[in-house]
Amino acid sequence: MRPLPLDGSPEALDTLKAAVADALGGGPAVLPFTDPALRDAMAPGEPAEPDTAVVIATSGSTGAPKGVLLSARALVASAEATHVRLGGPGQWLLATPAHYIGGLQVLVRSLLAGTTPAYLTGHGFRPDDFAAAASALNGGPRYTALVPTQLVRLLDDGGAGLAAAKTFDGIVVGAAATSAALRERAAEAGVRIVPAYGMSETASGCVYDGFPLDGVRVDVEGERVRIAGDVLAHGYRLRPDLTAESFEAGWFTTSDRGVRHADGRIEVLGRADDMINTGGVKVSANAIERCLAAQPGVRDACVVGLPDAEWGEAVVALVVPDGEPREPDELRAAVRAELGAASTPKRVEYAAELPLRGPGKIDRAAVKARFRPGSQG
Repeated sequence: MRPLPLDGSPEALDTLKAAVADALGGGPAVLPFTDPALRDAMAPGEPAEPDTAVVIATSGSTGAPKGVLLSARALVASAEATHVRLGGPGQWLLATPAHYIGGLQVLVRSLLAGTTPAYLTGHGFRPDDFAAAASALNGGPRYTALVPTQLVRLLDDGGAGLAAAKTFDGIVVGAAATSAALRERAAEAGVRIVPAYGMSETASGCVYDGFPLDGVRVDVEGERVRIAGDVLAHGYRLRPDLTAESFEAGWFTTSDRGVRHADGRIEVLGRADDMINTGGVKVSANAIERCLAAQPGVRDACVVGLPDAEWGEAVVALVVPDGEPREPDELRAAVRAELGAASTPKRVEYAAELPLRGPGKIDRAAVKARFRPGSQG
């Protein structure tokens, strides 16, 4: 296995792109990384599992290291199906970290399209830098992949970054849920987005705007989302136990709850472990977050459960305001009216932004750490 450190430089990304091209053709498996501890947890000195082209290492939501094993077949199937859905191969701007699957797939798609990707390098995301990177694209169609936080910053800025975003034929938005309000803002601004659902285990997004990509099958069994198709990983690095738990008979069982609508559209309701047991009633953190985010004056929200002597778990919410913060009691009343008393947050606090881990994923442990023990509203 070939570990490749990434430092945000174009040279490192070019090296990774060449290594991925080699791996797709049968060369050594590639392990892109930025964290040496995570690299070491993948035991790079030991042979890669058979049929592995890329290992995506992640600490996951629990902090336990996990390496997703992806074959050339899975990576290519995902990239080809993406191009079919978007309208054909094109030139891509890499705007997310390449050691995560969303960024790495930009390189795979570029390789298959025979085009040279542009890179948004450095640390952090600034709209002006996005605009400068986009100006390097000289072909079409033009595509990029962003996380919701990046899209919000482009819309908020309203300057050169937003102008550049409008020039893309498709912007795949993934890694975290795209709210209805964000979809509406993008549409009003003339930005063509395609909300995507997927994960490392599905070689990036496999459900675009609610509908599975060609060759992908999605089933909802007992509210749990299950996925099958050539895009699937074939297991976890050195963890046959985890592999057996999640992969069975060609299906991958996700950690997400969902529902299939009559028209075939898949709606993801949130993680199976986002349920909060408060006073003996199970409520969905995701449903409360959606209710809060739909309120005027709210840009984003994260809801978690805190240990509580009286309630078992107390529902609390960290809210990112859009302008002047509203009174917490107003937001609590809105949740109560829509979802009932049990879902009503005991506490509402405000922050300039939600803490993140990885590409756009909310760090729920960090959110919990912001609240002191107790359940007073």
